Amino acid sequence: MISSNPLSARLSRRRFVGGAAVAGLALAAGCAHEDDDAFGAGVLAGGPAEQFTPPTAKLSGALRILAWSHFVPTYDRWFDGFVRRWAGQAGVDVTVDHIDLGQITTRVAAEIYAGRGHDLIQYVAPLPQFEPAVLDLTDLVREANRRWGPQLELCRRSSYNPATNRYFAYAPGWVPDPGNYRRSMWSKIGLPGGPSSWDELLRGGAEIRRATGVQLGLGMSQELDSNMVGRSLLWSFGSSIQDAEGRVTLDTPEAVAAVEFMTRLYRQAMTDEVFSWIPTSNNQGLVAGRLSYISNSISAWRTAQRSTPAIAADIDFVPALAGPAGATAAHHLVHNWVIPKYAAGAAAGQEFLLHYTANFAAATYSSMLYDLCAWPGRTPELATWLRRDPFRADPPGKLELLVDAARWSADLGHPGTANAAVGEVASSFVIPDMFARAARGEVSAAVAVADAAAQVRSIYGKWQARGLVA
Repeated sequence: MISSNPLSARLSRRRFVGGAAVAGLALAAGCAHEDDDAFGAGVLAGGPAEQFTPPTAKLSGALRILAWSHFVPTYDRWFDGFVRRWAGQAGVDVTVDHIDLGQITTRVAAEIYAGRGHDLIQYVAPLPQFEPAVLDLTDLVREANRRWGPQLELCRRSSYNPATNRYFAYAPGWVPDPGNYRRSMWSKIGLPGGPSSWDELLRGGAEIRRATGVQLGLGMSQELDSNMVGRSLLWSFGSSIQDAEGRVTLDTPEAVAAVEFMTRLYRQAMTDEVFSWIPTSNNQGLVAGRLSYISNSISAWRTAQRSTPAIAADIDFVPALAGPAGATAAHHLVHNWVIPKYAAGAAAGQEFLLHYTANFAAATYSSMLYDLCAWPGRTPELATWLRRDPFRADPPGKLELLVDAARWSADLGHPGTANAAVGEVASSFVIPDMFARAARGEVSAAVAVADAAAQVRSIYGKWQARGLVA
């Protein structure tokens, strides 16, 4: 029988003991893995050297870390080795648990409710709804800014609450969300560079589906990618969940137009499988040759490099698609590290995060350029890597468009910040449900938007009453 207790969710665990004993433990974490074979262990071993900065105070005791299971397998193996080396140098006993993306928020809520669990928790989207139960990390962010200059605005807005003047999380990195398209398919309809606008996506996607049966892959289900693409479409049509001051602004003609457009996109270029997708569905469809375009990170393409090189060579990328009001894409992920108030290892956790950020170039390299730093100066090699991929992109400059990805990317709360209400709207999937109801024909676009706006206002009202939203 499978337990329904969130605290019993399966974790992949590594324990690293501080001091001299570390040298003999967890050696496998630094070894080559079969997933590296497509690139060669030597390529991955050629990344930036790590540097150790001594903690500001002597550390001891234990630190329990909960991190997501990365979409790029090489990253988790690097991270475990990185933690092991830091544990030995800092004199801290560290346990690292990895957990699947879809289980993290439930796990965090369960640990906070129980008042016990991990000292340092990583998620890959804002967690402002947990602000009352986590430490204010303002001093940590100030120290990072003192060392490395201003934090990338997208990451700051994904971890700071202006209503309370608190940093509910530490956001050292993020992941862009470009369009991934099959060049051969789009070349046949006269768009070898892929779609540059939502209108081109509709026209081209419909033409490709009519000619080949291959559909577009934009989800409308209760999962991460559907949340992101829905916001990107809203923004590009001139709508948003909130304005810059945090006032609900969803119920507008522009939002109705965006929902009507998604309905046309679904009916002409997609199938009903998009209503039941999980986060890996669009990746798998692109790699299998069943999708002509998805909105995602570069992880699907990296997978194809290993499994189906011919498809990987045919995958290319485009920046945010233009709509009537401009071209803005939601980030794919943004790191949010939180420290619960119950954490006994809070001091060690903050020192680890500074060490991790100082070495973010190694994190970017080990993620095969998936994770980008919130302090760009920590990865001076990034533009060179993106223009000439160290991991055998064909052609080598395939990722060059990501050099200025921050310019066309936005946080979930755009044009405001990612407050507690934004977090709950995302975790309850109000926006994907809004698009799906209209696309299925259950209600009109106007009713779908009005109903979603009512849900959003209710969520905002709850958090305003608690003083966490202005």
